[in-house]
Amino acid sequence: MLDGARRRQILVRRADSPGDLGWMVMAHGELYAQQFGWSTDFEALVARIVADYATKRSPAPEAAWIAEVDGERAGCVMLVADGQPGTAKLRVLLVTPNARGLGMGTRLVEEALHFARAAGYRRVTLWTTDNLASARRIYRHFGFTLTDEKPHREFGHDLVGQTWSLDLLDNPAG
Repeated sequence: MLDGARRRQILVRRADSPGDLGWMVMAHGELYAQQFGWSTDFEALVARIVADYATKRSPAPEAAWIAEVDGERAGCVMLVADGQPGTAKLRVLLVTPNARGLGMGTRLVEEALHFARAAGYRRVTLWTTDNLASARRIYRHFGFTLTDEKPHREFGHDLVGQTWSLDLLDNPAG
């Protein structure tokens, strides 16, 4: 290690500790407001997604993960049933600015896709916006393809919503 650089401790674990779900909501609200100027409408959307997971989750086919760097929460993702047979949704992927460049987003998505395969899902979908370039790079890396795009006004901005899909049978190793 040069110039006092130290190895950072990185851990991806299930989001099952007190405060994990609340952190997901808070981190999304704060970071998206800071980085993109998004309104609290976005935080409310994330709060609904997380609350639905917390109150309606089926443990076998649904899970959430937290990434930690040096013992501090630094990222998250969840995988939930989509309502269509064999299909799951990837939700609330986030990596904090101080953890970017460490591969946390890739590790979180990899963990979720591994879980999806083990749970027997055949397909994983997700919704994002076109301004989230780093997330889209991760999705492409795993073989997700863009299936739909629609402009809309949400969170105080004009955005382009995107739906991405991954056929797990065509991408067995992801």
